[in-house]
Amino acid sequence: MALRWWRRCGAFCRRAPPLGPAPPLRPPAHGLRGPPPALRAAMCHFPQRSSVWPFPKLCSIPWRFHHTSTALMCSCSKTVSDEKYQDPFQLGRKDLKNLYEDIKKELLVSTAELREMCEYYFDGKGKAFRPMIVVLMARACNIHHSNSREVQASQRSVAIIAEMIHTASLVHDDVIDDANSRRGKMTVNQIWGERKAVLAGDFILSAASLALARIGNTTIISVLTQVIEDLVRGEFLQLGSKENENERFAHYLEKTFKKTASLIANSCKAVSILGCPDPKVHEIAYQYGKNVGIAFQLIDDVLDFTSCADHLGKPAAADLKLGLATGPVLFACRQFPEMNAMIMRRFSKPGDVERARKYVLQSDGVQQTTYLAQRYCHEATREISKLRPSPEREALIQLTEMVLMRDK
Repeated sequence: MALRWWRRCGAFCRRAPPLGPAPPLRPPAHGLRGPPPALRAAMCHFPQRSSVWPFPKLCSIPWRFHHTSTALMCSCSKTVSDEKYQDPFQLGRKDLKNLYEDIKKELLVSTAELREMCEYYFDGKGKAFRPMIVVLMARACNIHHSNSREVQASQRSVAIIAEMIHTASLVHDDVIDDANSRRGKMTVNQIWGERKAVLAGDFILSAASLALARIGNTTIISVLTQVIEDLVRGEFLQLGSKENENERFAHYLEKTFKKTASLIANSCKAVSILGCPDPKVHEIAYQYGKNVGIAFQLIDDVLDFTSCADHLGKPAAADLKLGLATGPVLFACRQFPEMNAMIMRRFSKPGDVERARKYVLQSDGVQQTTYLAQRYCHEATREISKLRPSPEREALIQLTEMVLMRDK
C-alpha cells in the first residue's frame, strides 16, 4: 500500500526543465482523504501516541515558493488577524529574562576550561526558540485552567532544562558530524578537541538532570528523560538507512521526531502537567509541540538547499556531505530514480553531492517538503486552538507561521 503513495506523487511531481524554475506545488490527489499510506506507516513508529495523525484540509492555504529564494512566504493559518497578532518573543521576554545567566548558574564548576566549554553556546546570541515555546505553552495552559498568566518556577525550570538538553545534543552532534562551525562560529570540538567536547556535552546533560530532579515531580522526570532516550535512538536512526524507498520516508520522519520534535513535544507536555490536571490539555500541548517540531526540522532541511552558508551559520548542503537523505532528497528521488544508488552509498562517490543537489533543485522536492511542513503547522494550529483564547495561545499560533517563514 505504501507504494501507492509514491505513485501518486508522480501525479504532482512533474520533472522541471533543467535549471529552470520549479513548477508550482500541486496538493496531492489524496489530500482530502487523510494521510497517504507511507505517511500513516511512518506515524505508527512514534511511541505512546495514536498511530494515525489527522491532516487538515489544505485547499485554502495560499503560499508562494521559488526554490532559488531564501525566504519562505507562507500563510499557514488565518486564525491570527492583524488585530490579534502577538509577537511570541515579546510575550515570552519577561519569563526568558536572564535565561542564559540562570543556565550558567547550573553549570558552576571549578575547572575553568570545562566551564568555558560548557558556557560556549550559552552566550545569549541564540534564538531561545525552545524555551520561548515552553513558557508560552505554560502560560496558555495556566490561563486555560485557572486564568493565571504567571509562569510557575517549576515551569520556567523546564524551559531552562529544555535549552540545556538541546545544547548538549548540539555539542555531541558536532562531534559525530565532525562539524567545524555552528551559529556562525567554530564548534567546541574544533577548538578543544573531540574528547573534551564529548565530556562537555555530558556535563551539560548531567547539570540538566540535576535541575530536573530538583523539580521533585516523578511524572515530569519521566516525561523529560524520554527526550534523552529519543535523542540517542534518533542518532542511531540517522546512522542507518533503508534500501526500500517507501521505508525511507517512514525512517526519515521517525528520526526527525526523535532528534528534534520529541524535545519540544515533551517539554510542552511537562509544563502543561505542572499547570493543569486535565490529560486532554496535556495531549494538546504534546501534539502542538510534536507538529511544530517536525515542521521546524522539515524547514531546516529545506534551508540546507536554499540558503547560503553565511546566512545559516553553518555549511550549506551539510546533510548531503554527511550522507543524509532528507525530505527534499527523498521527494526528488521520485522524479530522478538515479538518486537511489547515491542514497544507498550515502553520496560517498566523487561528484555525488553536487549531482544530488542539482537534482533536488531541478525537482520540486523543496516545494513538497515545504508543503508537508505546512501540513504539520496547520495541525499544530488546530490542536492549540482547543485551548481557551489568550494572547499566549495566539502567539503560539503565530509561531507556526514564523517556523515556515524563517530563512535561517
